[in-house]
Amino acid sequence: MGKAVTIASGVFLAIGGFLFGYDSGIITSTIGQPLFVEYFGTPDAATTGGIVSGFTGGAIIGALSVSWLGDSLGRKKTIFIGGCISVLGCSLQAGSATVAMLIAGRVIAGIAIGILTAIVPMYCSEIAESAYRGALSGLLQWMLAWGFLFAQWIGYGCNYVDSSFQWRFPLAFQVIPGLMLVTGIWFLQESPRWFMEKERYDEAREALRKLHGNGNNEEYLELEYHEIHETIVAEKTVAVRSWKGLISKPSWRKRLLLGCGIQAFGQLSGINVINYYGVDIYKLLGFDTRDSLLIIGLSGALSVVECSMALYFLERLGRIKLMVFSATGMGCALVVNAVLSQYFVLADGTQNPNSNALRAMVAMNFVFNPFFFTFTGVISWVYPAEIFPVEIRARGNSISTFTNWTLGLIIGQVSPIALDAVGFRYFYAFFVFNMVATLCYALFYPETKGRTLEQMDTLFGDQVVPHALQDTDRAVAAMDGFEKDQVSHKEKL
Repeated sequence: MGKAVTIASGVFLAIGGFLFGYDSGIITSTIGQPLFVEYFGTPDAATTGGIVSGFTGGAIIGALSVSWLGDSLGRKKTIFIGGCISVLGCSLQAGSATVAMLIAGRVIAGIAIGILTAIVPMYCSEIAESAYRGALSGLLQWMLAWGFLFAQWIGYGCNYVDSSFQWRFPLAFQVIPGLMLVTGIWFLQESPRWFMEKERYDEAREALRKLHGNGNNEEYLELEYHEIHETIVAEKTVAVRSWKGLISKPSWRKRLLLGCGIQAFGQLSGINVINYYGVDIYKLLGFDTRDSLLIIGLSGALSVVECSMALYFLERLGRIKLMVFSATGMGCALVVNAVLSQYFVLADGTQNPNSNALRAMVAMNFVFNPFFFTFTGVISWVYPAEIFPVEIRARGNSISTFTNWTLGLIIGQVSPIALDAVGFRYFYAFFVFNMVATLCYALFYPETKGRTLEQMDTLFGDQVVPHALQDTDRAVAAMDGFEKDQVSHKEKL
């Protein structure tokens, strides 16, 4: 029963991923719709970049706010706030009368997505058992793929409508998942680890029972409770509350670098150039808007299958081997595309009549997507959510997500200008980034598969207490000694 509750909670929380995917994906078709272009007076490349990257700029603010919201208000209330902000921002976008109003709505919606992308994977990792924690946290990306799919096909279908409905309805549809989060979050169980960190021990024990209990595993629940309790209590004795403290301790500094690094490499893979500017990219290949949206829609449908495969492989093969394979594959796909462009797009900008080159370049985008969505797209959210100790988990995950969105802002603003200037040669840069990522994953990233959140300290050399689920006798003895010391300390006071 408990496992079913946990999985159902994870699926519901992944609505935040759906909202992220839809918000990100719908702008691809919207900025290419003929009536949108006509209504806003044919926005130039800089304005288009502002519309796209305004969303990312807001997400930076939202991601940073989780460092405070997640710790002080808890995971549930933080998600509620994100949902409310999302409804406001998406409503403004749908009712936009000017470019400024549209960008304002994008910024506000971005704040919501920044909050949700930082808090949802962390929340899922805290309520899940180690055996399926990666898959549960990875549901964010799985639902993100569904959001992209809905955005792409709604955008494609609305292209046949000859009114402002063509671009206003797809933007208005974003309100629905936000309302679902706002109303449904109160039926979920708060994180037992947050309760524990706030010294609300009875509520933490009850939360664990609801999430992981099945009626006949009381001994396991007690050991799990002790492992979480002992680790958090011990960590609190050495906790550093300042932001400077995040980098003052070598093991915490390493965790922060790894969390920021994996998020950065996700952005530097080149995925959001393809996602945000798919219509522009296919225009370079000679496709009109409708055919471009059709190709993007087909790619989105495949991404759902690819993310489903990731949830299967994640707990079987681990994180790091898959990331090495993924980054290598993405880099190879992009460099082939860039090389082909030198033969397909002529120096004067006219199209080469070689239809085989055209087909090959489209095919390479379809090759690129599985490497991203099956592995990098999922694991780049899972890994940061599970490597930080509870004392800095909200701040660490907030900064990691901030890294993602900051790079997304830069890429979103620069990409339309770069595509205008150098075309597909722009992808040579992302080939290099993917090769660097491959080396970093292989050399610096420890495997986290199969460990509880409390057991991550053994990977980073800062274990403070024995873990009850690994060494029951030593953990109980250590806890007894700790409790006696606490009692003695209180008596002296």
